[in-house]
Amino acid sequence: MHPKTQQILEVFEEINKIPRRSKHEEQISTWLQEWSRSRGFDTKTDSLNNVLIKVPATVGYENSTTFILQGHMDMVCEKCKDSRHDFSRDPIRCICDGDWMRGDGTSIGADDGIALALGLVLAEAGEKGEIGHPPLELLFTVDEETGLTGARGLDTGFFEGKILLNLDSEDEGIFIIGCAGGQNSLIILPVEWEEFDFKKEDLFRFFRLSVEGLEGGHSGVEINKQRANGIQLLFLALTELRKKLGTENIRLVLMNGGSVHNAIPSTAEAFVALHREKLEKAEKTVSDLRNAFKAEYAKTDPGIILNLEEINREIIFEVAEDKIRREEMPCIRVFSPETEEKLVKLILGLPHGVYRMSETIPGLVETSNNLATVRTVENEVMIVSSQRSSNNLRLEEISKKVENIAKLAGAWVEHEPKYPAWEPDLKSKLLLKCKQVYTETFGKEPEVEVIHAGLECGIIGSVHEGMEMISFGPTIKDAHSPSEKIFIPSIEKVWIFLENLFKTY
Repeated sequence: MHPKTQQILEVFEEINKIPRRSKHEEQISTWLQEWSRSRGFDTKTDSLNNVLIKVPATVGYENSTTFILQGHMDMVCEKCKDSRHDFSRDPIRCICDGDWMRGDGTSIGADDGIALALGLVLAEAGEKGEIGHPPLELLFTVDEETGLTGARGLDTGFFEGKILLNLDSEDEGIFIIGCAGGQNSLIILPVEWEEFDFKKEDLFRFFRLSVEGLEGGHSGVEINKQRANGIQLLFLALTELRKKLGTENIRLVLMNGGSVHNAIPSTAEAFVALHREKLEKAEKTVSDLRNAFKAEYAKTDPGIILNLEEINREIIFEVAEDKIRREEMPCIRVFSPETEEKLVKLILGLPHGVYRMSETIPGLVETSNNLATVRTVENEVMIVSSQRSSNNLRLEEISKKVENIAKLAGAWVEHEPKYPAWEPDLKSKLLLKCKQVYTETFGKEPEVEVIHAGLECGIIGSVHEGMEMISFGPTIKDAHSPSEKIFIPSIEKVWIFLENLFKTY
């Protein structure tokens, strides 16, 4: 193993001791500033907790142009169903498994903690005379994963460089020169409740219907892999149970599914009241569906699980997000039949997956939608839908489709601000230089791609004029999922490429 690879991994593990979920980057921002000051580097932050570390040029590079090395501090916090990990306080455990580093039943945050580690080790290596480099600005942003708000909020004078190396791509040997734009939509469906008297327990029992074990993954990068969506499967199961049992014999209490807008939902659950005389038929229906799901998703989601398990009613109070308490509410509420019908039709009517492929770039997803999360709150069901497209008109089209479907169900929609696409420039001097250096270093040409995911380059380039940008990084698999892992040998290749790229300046 290259000595710098080991050092990068050690710094990465230090970073993983610090909680850094999206919108809660205060601790990692402070740690980065303290790290910088302790080594004599100039550093600054802004009101959002973005951090800039200025690293002087090494000897011989004093008159070179300034490079920005950019990554984001936050991570997508995903874990296996049986994991007790608390991302708000627990260090992430890193496990080396052959050539791969992974988490212990959790996402590992290589997206994009490895960028932070690379930048810090590079700064130290230059200070010690182990590597030559131009003036560097290490730009570390907040909240990339849930809205790119860190990049959106960067003041025009926060940094000076005009060449930006974004270290947030996940396939070594591939240079990214463009990305999709996107928009998230919050769908709010009002809920009408009916009281469900506990005396009916002579006739009804409470059950948890759950979908688990799905692969999930990045809703941009993996959206074309036809992986199952836990929310969709849950509502397909509910629909079949309502059909086979009769809607009067199964009543919906609450449901939750998915975790964040940019992850394909890997789990979902519903709590229902079932008529005891229909239990055998319900179990048979779930068994048949389980087999059907396993057959349909044998290649994409081999670990798929569909379960129906009886529960104590107190569990419902524990998981209810509006914090209802037994002494305050002598009856469990169930969805009214009208609300339940609207919800089922809404969920199954919303688009999920690839909407349109690119007509100009073979194999590129142009437009997609991710049915991301569903939550039961006090008097509403809240659904998050995440649209992406490299075409502004198509983005507007898919967002309007989501909105119209929601309105037909009696819901209303709140759209978040759009983030722009990054238009590719195949004639970029930076791209040509990077291709030349990579080919001379490794004896083969790199691939050049546009991706169907959001990168901060789109926002930075749209606000800060004259930027030359490229994105690359070590190989990361299954980002935004508990299976996330990083290919250790690819870190060495990124390091060597950076070292040789700087030599040309």
